Amino acid sequence: MAKPVHFYGIHAIHALLTHRPTDAMALFVQQGRSAKEGGQHNSEEEADSTFEEILQLAEQMGVSIQQASRDKLTALCGSPQHQGVVLNARPLAMADEGEIATIAKSEDALFLVLDQITDAHNLGACLRTAAAMGVDAVICPKHHSASLTPTVAKVSVGAMEIMPVIAVTNLARCIENLKQAGVFVYGTALDETAKALPDVDLKGKVAIIMGSEGEGMRRLTTERCDELVYIPMSGNKHGSLQSLNVSVATGMVLYEVSRQRHQA
Repeated sequence: MAKPVHFYGIHAIHALLTHRPTDAMALFVQQGRSAKEGGQHNSEEEADSTFEEILQLAEQMGVSIQQASRDKLTALCGSPQHQGVVLNARPLAMADEGEIATIAKSEDALFLVLDQITDAHNLGACLRTAAAMGVDAVICPKHHSASLTPTVAKVSVGAMEIMPVIAVTNLARCIENLKQAGVFVYGTALDETAKALPDVDLKGKVAIIMGSEGEGMRRLTTERCDELVYIPMSGNKHGSLQSLNVSVATGMVLYEVSRQRHQA
């Protein structure tokens, strides 16, 4: 069993306690942190409401609740961005590859494939966008990919708790299995053969592949795509996309997928 780690951030902890409360060990709350302080703005009121729910969930599950200083919380989770709450809990393992076939049975299954995204902040941001845009599952290679760390949980705002993040041993083989299941695979690439994203049909069973920053998709991954696409920009076609962070590019691609599907 994996050693417990310290999760941080109100939304990440709320999602963890909601979806896998038995993995929670101890909750640390900043001294003087109150969920009932009058006069806040809407965003602060929402945060306080979520904080109150965290306390209730922890109490219901018998999770130990302890007061701690802000500096102590920072030391526990290794980040000052804890928002006054840290949870010691077992880490989340990536989902099993066997889930892919079940999800692919849906006529409008949508997969996001992340080819070697090793930065935890980028992975977390991609997961947050994927959950918001209706992605059914995110697929990552088992090796050379960021794991589901507390940082990923914080940046994803708990998205990794509500959407399967699936680790696969062989990404090229996984793509072939997706295609056999009727999933059309689009890879994003700066290539002369790539089509503009709005010009392709993104409805039905679709997988979107995003490559790592700098390297893009690996050769074997690229060769197995049904179609290559690029994001049309106002400037030079092959120069503009290079300046986009992978999580930003992921958001733009998934928004186009969502736009087409809602239009339909």
